[in-house]
Amino acid sequence: MLRRIFTLVVVFAATFSTLVAAQDYPNRPVRVVVPYPPGGPTDVIVRVVANRLTEALGQQVVVENRAGASGMIGADLVAKAPPDGYTLLVNPSIHVILPSLVPKMAYDAIKDFTHITLLVSVPLFLVVNNSLPVRNVRDLIAYAKANPGKLNFASASSGSSSQLAGEQFKLLAGVDMQHIPYKGSTPALTDVMGGQVHMMFDSTPSAMPFVKSGKLRALAVTTAKRTGAAPDIPSMAESGLAGFDHSNWYGVWGPPGLPPEIVGKLSAAIATTMQKKDVRDRLVDLGADPVDGVTPAQFEAYARSELERFAKIEKQAGVKM
Repeated sequence: MLRRIFTLVVVFAATFSTLVAAQDYPNRPVRVVVPYPPGGPTDVIVRVVANRLTEALGQQVVVENRAGASGMIGADLVAKAPPDGYTLLVNPSIHVILPSLVPKMAYDAIKDFTHITLLVSVPLFLVVNNSLPVRNVRDLIAYAKANPGKLNFASASSGSSSQLAGEQFKLLAGVDMQHIPYKGSTPALTDVMGGQVHMMFDSTPSAMPFVKSGKLRALAVTTAKRTGAAPDIPSMAESGLAGFDHSNWYGVWGPPGLPPEIVGKLSAAIATTMQKKDVRDRLVDLGADPVDGVTPAQFEAYARSELERFAKIEKQAGVKM
């Protein structure tokens, strides 16, 4: 009987402590882990949101870059962090792309995280080095077929959305190109501009500045329709590849076991931040479409469905790490 009473007291104390911590949340800075180098699309999007999220939470939101292993190093850090709401992860859809590519991951992309919300959906640009003698997608396909195996394309990392877009392009266009993985968008784009790599499919936030400055040539956007951020650039469907529709999405996760009260506060604060006109205008200018009204439960269901969808694409294209 004494042992049972002691166990009940311990459980009650732990529950009471969690409730008090949740009510007091946040009372110190909140760390948002970006599992890629500075300057990449995830980093750019997070920093647009972070400043205004600081206002909504009443505490400093600090962005921390933990790059490596296709984003798995930063994600693993969050998966093993205390469930107190002070360590969060913002990751693109590669979060649910990797599980079917990596045999022994250090974490489960669904079970080892608390799903909070979706931030944005982002089309990709197909960009090429300016010296490549192509002006549109049809030119690129013709050039690739005339030079089989000689073209290569960069990606932000193995298994990333940018690689899957390239693999899908190869399948639909019937061309042979070599995939070159990098550790983030910034070094990949740098080598495309330098001519070490011919082309890349990359999220609009990181590619847009180089397209606008003329350092890269954009041939198409990967969604079914044109993007408002670059209305002059045709879609892949317009360019002759019907059925090509590929976008990247960015979500917010916490460690597993995050108390519902903290999840609610974070979800509400992010929703408030995403309604700020300056935040929305900046994200749209970057080519990102804000996603509104996604509850934690809806986000988890969506992540599970996307994990299954990407696994099918990877199998069809024969994508390997």
